[in-house]
Order: sequence, then structure tokens, then C-alpha cells
Amino acid sequence: MKWLAVGALSAAALGAQAEVSQVRAWAAACANCHGTMGKAETGNESLAGKDKDELIQKMMDFKTGRKPATIMHQLTKGYSDEQLQQLAAYFASLKK
Repeated sequence: MKWLAVGALSAAALGAQAEVSQVRAWAAACANCHGTMGKAETGNESLAGKDKDELIQKMMDFKTGRKPATIMHQLTKGYSDEQLQQLAAYFASLKK
């Protein structure tokens, strides 16, 4: 029974790692403008450490066209609402 519990916990940990890896892969599309690890160069907005709810709202505004953009409206349409929430949580978790 102990081995079954250990196996289940290991599988859950691997699943969580795979999910984080997937979110990092999505976040790589943001690096050109918002910098590696969400730390942008001068002239662009850094995303690291921003409020998660604020990031979600901005991305949803881009996706729906409520907020004008040059490219963000196109990028956000490529993600589901859940994926945008995961991206927001990822950037919010990074240190400024």
C-alpha cells in the first residue's frame, strides 16, 4: 500500500512539473517584447511580479478587442481563457 501511495504522489509531482513546463513554453512567446522571465527591456512592460488578476484582465481585454493593440490581440486569441489564466499566474509568481 505504501508503494501505491508513493507512486501516486510521484505521478502527481511529474504532472505538475509537466504543467509548469508547458506554461513556460507558452510564456516563451512573450519574451520578445516582455523579456526573458517577464523582465522587459526599456520601452516594454515587465510582467514579472504583476498582479495576477490585473494580467488576466489585460489579456482578456486584448483577446476580446476591448483594448487596442498591435499584436497582443492576435497572440491572446491563440490561447484559451484557461491558458491565459495559467500564464497570468506564472508571470505573477516571478520575482520583479
